[in-house]
Amino acid sequence: MVAVALTIAGSDPSGGAGIQADLKTFHQLGVYGMAVLTLVTVQNTKRVSAVEVLDPRLVAAQLDAVLEDIQPAAAKTGALGSTGVVRVIAERAADFTFPLVVDPVMISKHGAPLIAADACDVLRSSLLPRAALVTPNLHEAGTLADFEVRDLRSMEEAARRIVGLGARAALVKGGHLADKAVDVLCWEGGIQHFVADRIDTIHTHGTGCTYSASIAAELAKGHALPAAVDLAKRFITAAIRSAPGLGGGAGPVNHHALAVLPADSGGNP
Repeated sequence: MVAVALTIAGSDPSGGAGIQADLKTFHQLGVYGMAVLTLVTVQNTKRVSAVEVLDPRLVAAQLDAVLEDIQPAAAKTGALGSTGVVRVIAERAADFTFPLVVDPVMISKHGAPLIAADACDVLRSSLLPRAALVTPNLHEAGTLADFEVRDLRSMEEAARRIVGLGARAALVKGGHLADKAVDVLCWEGGIQHFVADRIDTIHTHGTGCTYSASIAAELAKGHALPAAVDLAKRFITAAIRSAPGLGGGAGPVNHHALAVLPADSGGNP
């Protein structure tokens, strides 16, 4: 039986982020992907021109249609857009029997807001307690934890605070740190670091989407959380390192990348 994963996120017509990146990632990692659309963007590698959030009732109807027919083994959220959309996802997630990875996407690569300001509070209070894992970057971690996150110590504290909000685990991503690319996982009372070399490139569009999608894919295949994060970290590092250099701005990562996987991981994706 093929593993199934679900993404609940926005659309990027240039294909580097959002549901397009998530579905490419699922496919590359050997997982059947489904998608519930939350918003539509007008964007490319150079700019975001418009963001249109879908009616929460339409988002809920998409999700209900999927879940009544094909049950995923894991799901992830991306850009949700509005308070109403966050609420309907949180309501449905109360009945999920599979792990939910919440990528709390707040702004695009080009600085366009992808969630309403008042929706952040609802995300914190209603959706985070449903999450098996939350995957914020430094800015998003600071917003959720309510203090500035800028180094390894503050990343660890932010991860603990986010778990304190009800999430079962938090992975604070250190891609914007000055030295190594260190991510901090807080899970089951412990702290674990995932380290990779920093890659000097502007082509990182969709990195967060791809990373969280790869974690969801590995969870869908049955890996425990630390192993899923480790495999996903390898995948996203390979994807950044081999970015194809498309477009005239911050181009997408390489969704065809294959990480070097350990022998007991089940083989190449």
